[in-house]
Amino acid sequence: MKRYITLIVVLINFCSVWSVAQTGDFSGKDSTSFQEKTFMHTDTVRSDSLVSRKNRIPPEKFKPNSNKAILCAAIFPGLGQIYNRKYWKLPLVYASFVGCAYAINWNGNQYNGYRKAYIDFIDDDPTTNSWDEYRYGSYRKLDYDNWTPDMKSSFANALKSARDFYRRDRDLSYIVTVGVYAIWIIDAYVDAQLFDFDINPDLSMRVEPVLLDRTPNNSRSVGMQLCFTF
Repeated sequence: MKRYITLIVVLINFCSVWSVAQTGDFSGKDSTSFQEKTFMHTDTVRSDSLVSRKNRIPPEKFKPNSNKAILCAAIFPGLGQIYNRKYWKLPLVYASFVGCAYAINWNGNQYNGYRKAYIDFIDDDPTTNSWDEYRYGSYRKLDYDNWTPDMKSSFANALKSARDFYRRDRDLSYIVTVGVYAIWIIDAYVDAQLFDFDINPDLSMRVEPVLLDRTPNNSRSVGMQLCFTF
């Protein structure tokens, strides 16, 4: 009998211990799961708030600096327009410099040719005859041995005049090139200064009828007036 009583007591203790162990493991598993879910929810809310805040901040508007624009334009032609993001002006910039370069090259070649021809003509050396390709009119029809002294003097003056003409045009081409360079530098500066200038369509001018009041010299009359909207 005592044996059975002892066995029953052991079984009761074993069941109570087993039930406590199961209860403790279940509660621990739930608490861990709850903490993980809480942290995940907090991180999600925090990341969503950061994304929404980033989306609410507008991007910084580009505003060129006039001093930087001048510096860029002075370093290389067209660089100031690129800095100001006025890319459509680049063809105009480079076309103007190509035209200036062509004028300098053309006038320079003509000047050098007439200069050499004039020197060869007045040195009386028959082996230097570069002037022959510059003959025109009666000078081309007649042989040089048949030229009169007046014809020789007139032809020499013509070569000298042409030399001076193309030298002046060459020098003027250099001056124009410097002027074009300065114009594009000024353009870059003005673009930077007026980058955010208001060009709203409301800025307009219109013609409206108006009733003119009576004056000592004129009676009441109807006329037109220009109205500026700012």
